[in-house]
Amino acid sequence: MKNIFSNQWIYGKMLLYISIAVCFSLIAYYHLSSGFSMSSDSERLSRWADDLIKLNFNFYQFFSIDKINIRPHLLFFSVPVLLIALCKVIFFNEWQFAFLMFNLSLVFFSLIIFVKCLLLIKVRPVLISFALPVILISVDILIWPKFILTDMIYAFLTLIATYFIIKGITKNKAYYFYLFLIISLLFTTRPSSFPIIFAIAFFILISKYQIVFKPKMILLLLIAAFVSIPFIYSLTYFFIEFNLSENVMLNFITNMVKDGMIIHDRPETWVKEPKNFIDIMLIFFLRLINFFNPYASTFSITHITLNAIQLVLILFSVFIWSFFGGYIKIYDKVFLFILLLSFSVAAFHSFILIDYDWRYRFPIIMPLILLFPISLEIVVKKFYND
Repeated sequence: MKNIFSNQWIYGKMLLYISIAVCFSLIAYYHLSSGFSMSSDSERLSRWADDLIKLNFNFYQFFSIDKINIRPHLLFFSVPVLLIALCKVIFFNEWQFAFLMFNLSLVFFSLIIFVKCLLLIKVRPVLISFALPVILISVDILIWPKFILTDMIYAFLTLIATYFIIKGITKNKAYYFYLFLIISLLFTTRPSSFPIIFAIAFFILISKYQIVFKPKMILLLLIAAFVSIPFIYSLTYFFIEFNLSENVMLNFITNMVKDGMIIHDRPETWVKEPKNFIDIMLIFFLRLINFFNPYASTFSITHITLNAIQLVLILFSVFIWSFFGGYIKIYDKVFLFILLLSFSVAAFHSFILIDYDWRYRFPIIMPLILLFPISLEIVVKKFYND
């Protein structure tokens, strides 16, 4: 049994390759069996792709066709619209299946990048193999790749950014050129890319100062941020109400707060209409908590169970790191970035909108699952002498 956890175990890499192949095959089989899915957002992207084709891929003219005030500029959807338009031009009536295959290719490369992230920081192949089934049972991985949406592209770019951050940590340098390209693609893939971009920029900034962040200090800072964000958002809400009440897009956001909305289109999660500052703070606090909520009244028992397993494993990983981490700086920095990334995304959507099906947390799922094999490696390093 001890040999399995040895860095010299000859079957480690073989087990890892088999795990990748099996996990991807099962994910691909599941999505190909169920086929592609279209939502209202998918129809909108398809319509925009048709417009782009009619305009001979002239983005300058394309950016001026949509004038709805509450919707972000079309620049923020350029990448997925271009990809859908190309699928339509090349594959004609089979464009949706082609886009599904493209998404599945991104799933495959995401698994490869996931593994490469861990190998970069010397996590044992056998421990990585233990983590891949966690991706396999992730409900988000089993839902979003089949949709004709921005989600899989956005999640893939987020993981690529995580890879270059981790590579930068191991080499003690920042890969500015690659990160700039990824940020540009993120920026033109989805309007909600700002928290990802912020997390990348902020992490690079604090890394320049060579601050020693121990696990308990990082967790205390995150708890402090978790407590203070609802207060800051409440102040922002009242500032908008008194100074920017004529802005249609901001009114769209504040009106949801006035309704006591927690999760969009899930009235069972809403609270009473706020009457004062404390009530506003409570709404933002509940949104922040519910961003990671594994339960919804319409979810099946299987859905809730898989969500709960995923959440427990992530919390377990943070718990292990908080007690046994701190002696390997690279691991501490990786945990810091992934927790910063996750909190940034959660905080942003807590102010803007948490969608009905929690699709906005999908991009941070694979980065969060990275924490599980790293925590296992921390335990093995501490209690097993190779």
